[in-house]
Amino acid sequence: MTFRAFMQRAGKSAIRRIAVLLVLVLAVGGCDRSPPLTLVRAVAAGVPALSPFFDEHRGLGHDQAIRPSIGRGSLQQGDTPGLYGGTRETSVCDVAKLKAFLTDPANHRKARAWAAAPDITTDRIPGYLDRLTPVLLRHDTLVRNHDYKKGKATPFDSLLQAGNAVLVDEQGLPAVKCSCGNPLRPFAGDTNRVSVKFGNGSRKWEGYERSSVVAVRPAPRKLERLALVDVTDPARGIARPVGTTGGHDESFDAGRRRAVPDLRGATFAEANRMLTGQGLAVGYAGKARPADDAQVTVSDPPAGTRLRFGQYVTLSTTDGTPSGPSGPGTSGAPTAPPTTSPSPRSSPPSRTPKAPPSSSAPSTSAPSSLPPSSLPPSSSAPPSSPAPKTGSTATGAPATSSAPPPPPPPSSAPVTTSAPPPPSTPVTTSAPPPSSAPVTTSAPAASEPVSSGPASSAIT
Repeated sequence: MTFRAFMQRAGKSAIRRIAVLLVLVLAVGGCDRSPPLTLVRAVAAGVPALSPFFDEHRGLGHDQAIRPSIGRGSLQQGDTPGLYGGTRETSVCDVAKLKAFLTDPANHRKARAWAAAPDITTDRIPGYLDRLTPVLLRHDTLVRNHDYKKGKATPFDSLLQAGNAVLVDEQGLPAVKCSCGNPLRPFAGDTNRVSVKFGNGSRKWEGYERSSVVAVRPAPRKLERLALVDVTDPARGIARPVGTTGGHDESFDAGRRRAVPDLRGATFAEANRMLTGQGLAVGYAGKARPADDAQVTVSDPPAGTRLRFGQYVTLSTTDGTPSGPSGPGTSGAPTAPPTTSPSPRSSPPSRTPKAPPSSSAPSTSAPSSLPPSSLPPSSSAPPSSPAPKTGSTATGAPATSSAPPPPPPPSSAPVTTSAPPPPSTPVTTSAPPPSSAPVTTSAPAASEPVSSGPASSAIT
């Protein structure tokens, strides 16, 4: 009996040990549930596609050998100054030849497969191509590529080497690989979890750095022009109207230095617009792109530093509340509630008119969404641009300067509504730059500064 009891106790003890081990194994396994790596096929510049839509020997497009630029953040907007390059030549991509090929009845099967990638019908191909613009990649860029196999467009994730000629759409997204005509779509995976496969003629190229690989997200709004850097002469900038192939390019001085504005206290979306308007690229610290409403605490290099067109300013931010994928939507959202608060504050009209003029003056010079045309002329404006951002109010901090005004006008009842005014106060005094000014100036920026004065002044 004693031996049997001992064996029973030993058996229970072993079972308990096994149970504990199983729990530990499951716990450890549960902690390491990181998403799998995305396999990405490398595509070097000048290397023929494995399954092209278009015969590459017919000269549809021409890649160039350039060294990849070093990025500061794996997600870049399509309107980032200097994201793309160009040359004085207009034969980077023959859009007319691609259009003729895809509209030829003999190629209807290919045209139908091609149109499936951008999700359009074959009759819309000509209009779609007319809105695309040829550029050269200046960064190693992640895209969703497509081969032509068995009568269909077969998607695969791809890393295009800098120097690949591509057509980009009205929001700056790569849409077609020029040399082979293969359609492109945005990369949808985690840019920080990719495994690049080199081979099939695309060996690891000189200058490749995993940390500098980028993926392009759409610009907040449709662009009128693209701000390019001449890959053969980095001191020359190119303002290329969207939907043109180089015949209407205008030059500007990309080597002229422009000052980094004071961005402390601005939201990431606001800082993005200000830097883009100055012709500077936006970088960020860390792997994840900050939320649009995250507040900027530090910029590197600091305010006042003078940089060339397209150079990066890295921003450090506080944590923001994640919002939609659209940058402008975030800054615009807060303005909706405050629209009802200005009515109580209508009593101090003298204060309201004064603020807008002071902020509107600099806003017209600093934030111009189309960098190339507005950048050169706004060289003197940069310093004033940040001023309205942080100093247009009495203290320079929108929140503190706007908070005092509300209490005086409303005596008792308004105290309850004084909570809304703080956000609304910035809207009427110092907030115009972030919410209304940037939004309204960035939209015009795509049209007014680009097509009017700034463009011509940029050339001079």
